[in-house]
Amino acid sequence: MGAPRTGHARGVAQRSCPPLRGRHAAGASQRLVPRGRHRTPRRRGDQRHHRRRPPRIRRGVSVRTHLDHTERVRAVLDPAFAALADETELIAVHDPALAGRVAAHAVVSPIPLPPFDNSQMDGYAVRVADFGEFGPGARGVTELRIGRTTAAGDAAASHEAGTAAPIMTGAPIPAGADAVIPIEQADPARFTELRRADDPAPRGTVRFRAAPAPGAFVRPRGSDLAAGAPLIAAGTRLTPARIGLLANAGVTELAVHRRPRVLLLSTGDEVAAPGTPLGPGHVGDANTPMLTALMTGLGAEVSAHRAPDLPDAVERVLAAHGPAADLIVTSGGISAGAFEVVREVLTDHGVEFGGIALQPGGPQGLGYWDPDGARVPVLCFPGNPVSSALSAELFLAPALRAAAGRPERLPVDTRELAHAVDSPAQKHQVRRGRFDAAGRVHLTGPSSHLLADLAAAELLAHIPLGVDHLPAGSPIEIWRLDV
Repeated sequence: MGAPRTGHARGVAQRSCPPLRGRHAAGASQRLVPRGRHRTPRRRGDQRHHRRRPPRIRRGVSVRTHLDHTERVRAVLDPAFAALADETELIAVHDPALAGRVAAHAVVSPIPLPPFDNSQMDGYAVRVADFGEFGPGARGVTELRIGRTTAAGDAAASHEAGTAAPIMTGAPIPAGADAVIPIEQADPARFTELRRADDPAPRGTVRFRAAPAPGAFVRPRGSDLAAGAPLIAAGTRLTPARIGLLANAGVTELAVHRRPRVLLLSTGDEVAAPGTPLGPGHVGDANTPMLTALMTGLGAEVSAHRAPDLPDAVERVLAAHGPAADLIVTSGGISAGAFEVVREVLTDHGVEFGGIALQPGGPQGLGYWDPDGARVPVLCFPGNPVSSALSAELFLAPALRAAAGRPERLPVDTRELAHAVDSPAQKHQVRRGRFDAAGRVHLTGPSSHLLADLAAAELLAHIPLGVDHLPAGSPIEIWRLDV
């Protein structure tokens, strides 16, 4: 296996963004350095002797990395999302809208779970003492009279000594019984008489070939949770199982944090609205529904709007919808070319734009939209669909997941490359890919317009800044999309 090859980290245009500070402050290019020199085996008769060359590092080149930008984004977003903790709303436990929300307060169980001793099986409730000299598990036929039947939902009855009372799963254990024998262990292995409380008394008998242990197939009161035990902690994301637990404990409504409200603004004269026939030079609007789906899936309330490449149009959307938002996300109009309308409008509000050492997703914008002191955080992504989607995953999704009580990152793994791959040394490259049958990683092309590629991807693979080549068999960090 060949070594990772590092290349010259040529300067990345800084545009108007100031240098950063922090643990990821811009500095020398990152690199992969082998621990020593490696030799390839010499074949018989082969006089060639190959040696891995150490990676070439160009020192002193300052770049702004995606880690720098991540740190800056979190410094803007985290305080804004933390402020939402002061705003709560009550939602009924049986309301489907509760799923995925975040509990504002801790909740303890008002009752023990289960609230009474109940049967784990369909069978017969018995007293172990009625098996006489046969101790628990001992063999020997015991014949008992059939008692009154208890079904799920009945009130607890009193157990008559010397009887075996038919009982159904979930039914309360009759007072005085201390074990349940499953119907399959009875002789006959079926219910022959089922007489409820108001029915005539049963007359038959049933036989058992072994004595049960005390407590056999009995679910004791409070064996799941004691009264006063925690049900959920503050900040817990409400999954289906947690909602079921709350309902089981008799909780009827819950205070949850308000969802982040996001204004999504997509721009571009070339972008056609849904249902509009594509004219010359036009493309369908992928970014608006794609980013809306991502943010909604991570717990945000999204108000999505489109604007042509006209400053007045962008200003109108911001003025109408910006003051109610906790975050403004834009797509398109931020590069260095002409007609970059988002950059033109928001630069006047103090939003900073510039390039980072990332492919795709190099152009980025970050700051605040602050008319009348509103100070709404702004995150600006490129317009190419793959660039926009990956920018959202790298920079926005972790903060939304944290606010929604989820793990911040996609599942991370390290796998083996199935083939060699080249990457620009001056960029941290994020490639899409899939697994082969052996679990190795196959990468697809790097272009930022390959949306079908992204839709079919099982993983995002990361090639670090400073590395321009990875041979087949190299380990590579991946973020999994398939789990």
